[in-house]
Amino acid sequence: MKADVTVDCLGLYCPMPIVHTARKMKEMQPGQVLEVVADDEGIKEDMPNWAKMTGNEFLGIEEEGGKLHVFVKKAQS
Repeated sequence: MKADVTVDCLGLYCPMPIVHTARKMKEMQPGQVLEVVADDEGIKEDMPNWAKMTGNEFLGIEEEGGKLHVFVKKAQS
């Protein structure tokens, strides 16, 4: 999947990947896609829930060599 912005959360554990995601999303334009690279399995549940709570669109997760690539689209304002 193609992302406009990537944030590296490798080695970070709950809640830090969500904290970094929220910070980065504030800098992004509506419709842009954020890729969060993480290795904390908790993100599989946390990110869809966070996206739903904030009105952003959870696009999916791709797993590659122990890394999770999570994609979220910023909501239209």
